[in-house]
Amino acid sequence: MAALTPPFFDTSVLVAGLIELGKASEFPQRIMTAIASGKVRRAATAWHCCLEFYSVATRLPEEFRVAPEDALQLIEEEVLARLEVRQLPEEARQCFLRALAQDRVVGGRVYDAHIAEIARLSGARTVVTDNRRHFAALARHGIRVLSAEEFARSSNLAR
Repeated sequence: MAALTPPFFDTSVLVAGLIELGKASEFPQRIMTAIASGKVRRAATAWHCCLEFYSVATRLPEEFRVAPEDALQLIEEEVLARLEVRQLPEEARQCFLRALAQDRVVGGRVYDAHIAEIARLSGARTVVTDNRRHFAALARHGIRVLSAEEFARSSNLAR
């Protein structure tokens, strides 16, 4: 697993890993269990992913929706307590904005580009997401982009 560390987890893994969403939760839950047990170490995410988790968790369809106080508890106990939470350094912000304009990144893609840039600058070797194509540009920086299933299987977390 050394080649996959340090791993950086996108919101899609946090949501499916902490909220039971049926089959979509299988591998993300294995990952979150491995983080909790210490089998996956030096795991990181972005502060933006914490905010996105709260937003998504509290607006899911009713059968999956989490109350605000429960979303807060999940973030505090499962994310903030176990993962390194990263931000875009102040000195990188203007350069990032210029790159967005130059690459003509618009709309919701800005948010994934932001998360990807935080992962890159934090030294991630692997980004784990179930939105792989949104993070494909990281390959040019030598960062692997894996689905939760691929990461779990590569890390021997699959049963």
